[in-house]
Amino acid sequence: MVGCIHGDECAGVRIARRLRSGRPRPFLDLWILPSLNPDGRDAHTRQNERGVDLNRNFPYRWRRGPRGRYYPGRRPASERETRIAMRLIERIEPDITIWFHQPLALVDASGDLTIERRYARLVGLPLVHLEGLHGTATSWQNHVLGRTDAFVVELPGGVTPPRRARRFANAVYRLVRE
Repeated sequence: MVGCIHGDECAGVRIARRLRSGRPRPFLDLWILPSLNPDGRDAHTRQNERGVDLNRNFPYRWRRGPRGRYYPGRRPASERETRIAMRLIERIEPDITIWFHQPLALVDASGDLTIERRYARLVGLPLVHLEGLHGTATSWQNHVLGRTDAFVVELPGGVTPPRRARRFANAVYRLVRE
């Protein structure tokens, strides 16, 4: 799971901490990346320190774009953080990857609808298909590793209260147990 890819959408870091502090589950090989964008998080900006939106920088369906909030970089995978994530994902070949974002309060229907629908039900969010996004981590991962399911969970805006973080973390465990 990835708690934060956009520096101004980091409520998922609390879920990552919750998962890290929980007791190990023998049925689960869990990899936790609290933040893929530490400099953006420190600056409270969506982009990394070079002004690139990391979730538009992945090579699958990448498109050029102007500088600004959604700047995809000068070329696909131009950013170190993107390449680190790609190498890690290719190395561990996860069955499921959850990328936490904010503030839409939904689960994006972008891959294996059975898994995504189950997670949405467990956390009490609607399942919605977000369209028109290019160069995203999830689309790249689902394309490159056809046997995986990478999907986005859009948390509500603001800080995630401890009780809600516990619910989202517990849903990770239940997702793989059911």
